[in-house]
Amino acid sequence: MPAAPDGDIARLLGIMARLRNPEGGCPWDLEQDFASIAPYTIEEAYEVADAIDRNDLPALKDELGDLLLQVVFHARMAEEQGAFAFGDVVDAICDKMVRRHPHVFSASTAPGQVASFADAEAQTVNWEAIKAAERKAAGEEDSSALAGVSRGLPEWQRAVKLQARAARVGFDWPDTAPVIDKLHEEIDEVRVELAADPSPERDARLEDEIGDLLFVAANLARHAKVDVGGALRRANLKFERRFRAMEALAAEDETTMSALTLEQQEALWVRVKLQGA
Repeated sequence: MPAAPDGDIARLLGIMARLRNPEGGCPWDLEQDFASIAPYTIEEAYEVADAIDRNDLPALKDELGDLLLQVVFHARMAEEQGAFAFGDVVDAICDKMVRRHPHVFSASTAPGQVASFADAEAQTVNWEAIKAAERKAAGEEDSSALAGVSRGLPEWQRAVKLQARAARVGFDWPDTAPVIDKLHEEIDEVRVELAADPSPERDARLEDEIGDLLFVAANLARHAKVDVGGALRRANLKFERRFRAMEALAAEDETTMSALTLEQQEALWVRVKLQGA
């Protein structure tokens, strides 16, 4: 059994209330609003993902605390405006989770009963159907299969969600082969625009074509069941690791990267790859 926590959420709520107290609170915390805190909320979510990616459980504990603080911060500001409080946030998510898991929490479902879905995909379809019903009950008139895909998501994540929604009504390629063909097609279209004479119109077309290329790349990852964010995160880490190794090799030769020609830098890149960096 895990050890009982030394404190509870009430302590954290009290700390936040004190930080936001106009009399003796923290000047920085008092200056914040929803918009100014939102970027920190997103950043902390990425820090959680990074700790998971590194399999660093002590760091994950800390990062989850930082993310929880963001929820408490937003709830406190809402409470100050008389909109809602932290308890309302907890009640809302509890109600939502029970409502969206009728196969678990239904009065007719006995504790320990196996879920009545063939697989996770079937459960996901049901989840989306419940969400659609919730939106309709709330008065939303958008009945599109794409309704409810947040515009606040990172664009790569939104691309995958839009594609997955369209796929649920049959608008999708059957496998990766046609996606790869489409990827080559989009690369060719980017080449055409890069070869065109520079102009504002050409720049707009180039942005469109590169956007199409990235959209199809995200679709390829979805078909391959590869997480786009995770794949890009690993690519970034690989590039950083190899570039730093190149800098170290350059330093051993008593020079710097900026002092080398592109050909010399490429040679260092090859050396680093051969060393397994």
